Parts: sequence; structure tokens; C-alpha cells
Amino acid sequence: MKRTISRNIAIVSAIFIVAFSIMLITNYFQVSSTDTIQSEVIEKLKQANEENSDNPQLQEQIRELDLLARKAYFTNLDRLKVGAAILLIMVIVFVISLRIYFAKNKDIPDKDIDPIDDWIIKSKTRKYIIWIAGCLALSGILFAALTSPYLKNKTQKAISETEIVTDSLNSLEPLDSLDQETATPTDTAAAPIATDTIEISKVTHNAFRGNNSTGINNAKKIPTSWNLSSGKNILWKVKVPRKGYNSPVINGNKVFFSGADENVRELFCYELNSGKELWKLAAKNIPGSRVPATTEDTGLAAPTVAINGKQVCAIFATGDVICADMDGKQLWAKNIGVPDNHYGYASSLLIFGNSLIIQYDNLNAKKVISLDLTTGNQRWVKERTEKHPAWSSPIIAYVNKKPQLILVGNPGITSYNPNNGEQYWRVEAMSGEPTPSPAYANGIVFAATEYATMVAINAEDGSELWRNDEFMPEVSSPVATKDFVFVATSYGVVASFNAQTGELIKSMETNVEFYSSPIIVEGKIYLICTKGKVFVFSAKGDFSLMNSFETGEKTFATPAFTDKKIVIRTQEGIYCVSSEL
Repeated sequence: MKRTISRNIAIVSAIFIVAFSIMLITNYFQVSSTDTIQSEVIEKLKQANEENSDNPQLQEQIRELDLLARKAYFTNLDRLKVGAAILLIMVIVFVISLRIYFAKNKDIPDKDIDPIDDWIIKSKTRKYIIWIAGCLALSGILFAALTSPYLKNKTQKAISETEIVTDSLNSLEPLDSLDQETATPTDTAAAPIATDTIEISKVTHNAFRGNNSTGINNAKKIPTSWNLSSGKNILWKVKVPRKGYNSPVINGNKVFFSGADENVRELFCYELNSGKELWKLAAKNIPGSRVPATTEDTGLAAPTVAINGKQVCAIFATGDVICADMDGKQLWAKNIGVPDNHYGYASSLLIFGNSLIIQYDNLNAKKVISLDLTTGNQRWVKERTEKHPAWSSPIIAYVNKKPQLILVGNPGITSYNPNNGEQYWRVEAMSGEPTPSPAYANGIVFAATEYATMVAINAEDGSELWRNDEFMPEVSSPVATKDFVFVATSYGVVASFNAQTGELIKSMETNVEFYSSPIIVEGKIYLICTKGKVFVFSAKGDFSLMNSFETGEKTFATPAFTDKKIVIRTQEGIYCVSSEL
């Protein structure tokens, strides 16, 4: 009876070994010979995006393609792991069953026959069976191991191709940083966290004016009206612990901003869905730190922080730079030199890869600095030949799939290689002390400042395309699409220009002052004046005013966006607007 059971178990396990080995070997050849995503689909999306780069529906399709590739990777990887584990278990079961079945046949029987031949035949049979099963199982496990890098490389290639299609999808995380919970196939914009009622959007707002600091955000279902007095669409509102003119940033379920006074400079982290303070980190005991004189409308915490989902960095007018992990643990801190600036240092930070980019245009030094995010050590520095300080912030523009670091100063708009600081091109067109950051869309860089001009530059070769000196911004940065450039002035005019020719399309008088920069979300332009009045314009050809309303609180910072939510910092506090209320 015992031998019969062990024999049947051995037969069943042998069938499983053969089946799973064949499956794993076949899967290897399928993965190694085919692409995860059909190349013709990607090529069509590339072509369509080039023709209509500001189409949110198209960008959503690209995001869906990206997330499906990620989900396919993790699904196939799970199957490989499970298949290999089952195969290994079946081999163990098979060997044990055979040992039980042949237990009585291991020794030469004490019979008056030709025992040697009979014993040798049975011994060879056992060995052949074990060797065949073992080799087949090992082949299956080996091919499973070989399939994993093929699968990862092809999926990463597909993801890279979809991310290249549109610059605004740079908020997606690398494949290695994802897990199965974040790769949700049915919701391309949000992934559920451990609670039953809260969703964390994958759309990030990682720096001043969003990812790459270009003023474009991919958030969905954004509210177009709210009321601070009645609480309509207001998820939460809290007082800011310290003064600062910097804008909030969003990553996951966390909101970051900074504040400072003469005694303390701090980086803050709040929970997006509740407004609860999660942690704060003070910049202290940093050699070389000193509090300089600043004006009331700039202060010590004007630059916006930057984040990449792993590290968050802040800089203050003291020249202190601090970097922390997502839980508020300080990773490093250093002083890059106290800025000599009669208003106060205001250029915001930007993260590119593993580098922290700092535009440092002051009276005592004019340079752009790249620091290693992990250590804070200097990766490279580039001296700049500008005449005056600047308060503008750097952006990253992807030109022919390659990144360019764009800075505005006086008099130059300059393009650098963000990897090593090599200068690509330079156009001299600015004057004064520029505050607005550049804009970028469809291969063209746009720079503008009051008392100077607006210039359009071919980002591929640095050639000047056109200039226009109507309605120049003083503080607010321009934003651009493939067809239009939008500016908001300090004297209340909001204007739209043809991106290809520079022709003025339309201007509107609002009779207010703008410091906050416009952000384009879902084909709409969100803009807040210094008195707190919100304007929502169409980013299409008609450039119509869709809505406007008062909030009652002075606002100088630029809002941050993620799916269904806007985070806005005012002089009195910080609040979150939600379309889910």
C-alpha cells in the first residue's frame, strides 16, 4: 500500500515537473524573441504626440501604455517565481517518493538468482529517472532565471519609449522603484494605499511649477471653483508655522514647503489628505551659515523645495542647503556661500537624476551648481558671465529626447548639459534682474521679463526665432503649449501669443497684480493674483475666461496639483482644494 501511494505521487510529481519545465523554457523563448509592447503602437503614439503635444487624452493613453507595461512585467515576474518554486517543490516530492518506492530494492537480494544483473538493471533505472527529472527541472529553473533580465530589459525599454513621447510624463517612477501595489492596471492615475478610503495619485508636482519646472501638470479631475469662507471643496486649511514665499510641492500623500525667520530655517512635511504635520527639519549647525539682510517681500525662504520621491531638498537665503529622506531624517546639509543679494535669494531648486541643480546668480557669484543627492558633494559647477543677479529658476527641457538645463539671467538665456554643465547654446536678450523662469514646449524655449522682451529660441541649435515686447511679466513665469505662450503681468494684463510667430493673439485686463505663475492642467490655465482672486482660462485658441472668484487671502506662491486636488499656500496659511467633497 505504501509503495503504491509513493509510486502514484512520483508519477503525478513527474507530470508536474515536465509540464512546468516546458512552460518555463517556452516562456523564455517567447520573451527573448518578442517585444513587451508592439513597436508600431509606440511609433504611432510618438507621431500623434508630435502633431498634438498638448492633448491630455493622448497623454493619458501613453500613461496607460506605460502602466500596462509595468503591470505585465510584475505579472510575468510573479509567474516565473511561482513556477520555479512549484517546480522545485515537485522535484523534492518526486525524489522522496522514489526513495520510498525503491527502498526495498536498494540492496542486492539474498536469492539464488543472478542478483547482480537484476540489481544493476533496477539501479540504472532509478538513476536514469532521477537524472532525467533533475535535468529537466534544472533546465526549467535556469530558463526562468534567464527570462527575468530579458523581461526587465524589454519592459524598461518599452517604458522608456513611452516616457520619451511626452516630457510631461516624467513624474513616473523608474521600474525598479515600483512594486505590485503601485502598478494598478485599472486606475492609470492613482494607486490605493493601505486604507479603504484614501487613494494616492501617481501624478507628482516635484518642484516649482511642477515636474521639470515647466508649468505643465497631468493631474485629472481638478476643481474649477472653491470657497474658503463656506468651505466648498476645501479638504483642509491650516496656518503656516513660519513665513515663506515658496510654493508647495506634492509627492504621494505628502506636501512639502519651507519657512524661515532670523532664528530658525525649517523644511516641513504635511499629509496631503488631512493637512496634518508629519515632520519638520531645521537647518542648523551648518558651518558658514549666516543670516543676511533681506527685504520683507522676499524673506529667507523664497525658493521652492525639490523632491524625487526618495529625497527632498530645501535652500534658504543663508545659503544653507539641507536634504532629507521622506521620513524627515537629515541625509546631509551644507552651506554653498551666503548670497550677496539686496532683495534676498529666491531661485528654486530642481532635481535631475541624482543631481540637485542650483541657480546661484548673485552679486558675489554667478554660477550654476550640481550637487550629488546622496552625499551633497559637488558634481560640477559652471561659472556664468551674467551682469546682474537673477531670481529666476532653472527648468529641464527635453529636446530630441535629450535633456537640456535652461537658465535665464542678464543678459543670457543659456542651455547646459545637466549631466556635466557643458554649455550647448546662449542667446543674449534679457536686461535688469530677471525673475520669471523660462517656458518650453515643442522644441522652443521662451524667456521674458519686464523692461526687456520676450524671445523664442530654437532649443535644438540656439537660433533666435522671434521677439515681442508687448505685455512682459515682472515676476510671474510664462507657460507654453505647442501653439501658444501665456504671460501674466504685474499690472494685470494676461496675454496669449502665437508660439510659432510671436503674434499677440489676445489680451485681457484683470485690474489685479500677479506674482504667482500660471499652471496648465487639463487644458485650463490656473492663475492666482496677489489678492487671492483665482482665474481659470482656457488654454485653447479662444483663450477665454472660464471662471474667476475671490478667496480672500493674499497669495504669492504658485499652486501645486495632483489628481483631484490643488494645494495652495497663502500669506495666512496653506490649504487643499478637492473635487471629491
